[in-house]
Amino acid sequence: MKTLYIDTSSDYLYSGIVIDDILVSEIKNKYEKDLSKEALPKIIELFEQAKITPKELDKIIVVNGPGSFTGIRIGITIAKTIAWALNIDITPISGLTAMAISSSTSTYKMPLIDARRGYVYGAIYDKDNNAILKDTHIELKMLLEKAKARDIKAITNNNLTINLEIEKYDPDILKIVKYFETSKGINPHLVNPIYLKKTEAEEKAGL
Repeated sequence: MKTLYIDTSSDYLYSGIVIDDILVSEIKNKYEKDLSKEALPKIIELFEQAKITPKELDKIIVVNGPGSFTGIRIGITIAKTIAWALNIDITPISGLTAMAISSSTSTYKMPLIDARRGYVYGAIYDKDNNAILKDTHIELKMLLEKAKARDIKAITNNNLTINLEIEKYDPDILKIVKYFETSKGINPHLVNPIYLKKTEAEEKAGL
């Protein structure tokens, strides 16, 4: 089984290729505004390092949210382009779930992505990665209230001021891919971004 993993939902490019339960190539790099320019060439390099071609892929896993509006679209576009060409399905996953899976903590887990202005994209998972609170766009102080009375660790790559132990997010791509290896994919046409937060235009229009 040859699987490509893509996550461009933040300022980072997290991507890797797993072949028969072995991570053969990966990239974890922060590109910020250069992400749209760097993502595809860097993913092409992963195939070169893995010594395979895209035609040999069996599965594509892509993070379809939540996070950066622009970033999410970059990863989905790349995944769809490859999947259409190969006529294979895509397995879309939550970036917050990927964060929880990557953590080795034995406590409750609270993955966080800064959504600015005091808000975050967040969720709460137990030690077995079952969602106690599903992905949501929420005021940080409100989420912290929901986390009270739990032995919980926050997982994030953002500079958030919170009174919790924080684990820096370092995606375990092999662990994520293995977690979803039996998940059934969907037609690329059906893969859409999950933003959670309304766009600024939608908010102004009261939608």
